[in-house]
Amino acid sequence: MEKYANLFLIKLTKVMEFIIASLLACGIIIMICQLIGTMQHLPDLNTYPNYDDLLTSCFNLIIGVELIRMLYMHTPLSVIEVLLFAIARQVIIDHSSPVNSLLGVIAIAVLFATRRFLFSQFDETEKTVFRASQKVYRINHLFHLNIPCESRDDTLLDVLLHKMDEDGTEARIGTCIYFSDIGLRVAKITDGKITRIEVIRSIH
Repeated sequence: MEKYANLFLIKLTKVMEFIIASLLACGIIIMICQLIGTMQHLPDLNTYPNYDDLLTSCFNLIIGVELIRMLYMHTPLSVIEVLLFAIARQVIIDHSSPVNSLLGVIAIAVLFATRRFLFSQFDETEKTVFRASQKVYRINHLFHLNIPCESRDDTLLDVLLHKMDEDGTEARIGTCIYFSDIGLRVAKITDGKITRIEVIRSIH
């Protein structure tokens, strides 16, 4: 019972995140349209939007877009990008004291250092599940990947099994093999045969 309740809550939260992201996207689109409609007032410093208002509105909209990305991607990188834009907005728009500006710049440097040195190669990934019989060269061509293969006839299963033999790895669901910037994971086994393989691409 607990298993089904957890599954229900996971699906419910995904639906809620999608609804929130959709509403946020609709709101941002409406605000962009409103901003476009008021652009004729830009030269007038006493009327909205003047230059400072334009910068503020654009930064707010960009942060909103990054929030949408954070809601559906669920990656540390998306959180870092939201924080980067938020801090950059604070430094550029608010015109606060030099000390606050310096602290903002230091905070941005810390975020960049965190991403560069504390994230492992596959902390940030894009994952797609393919049939094991898919040709590797077609996947490489369509998705701009670089999965190593010896011929155009090699399938994902061929590459996976060859690498597993080299590594001495046993084939079971969840088994992963890694190349320089690509990982392959056994996603599904049917009647003792691997039928689905997840391609894990590092986005560093």
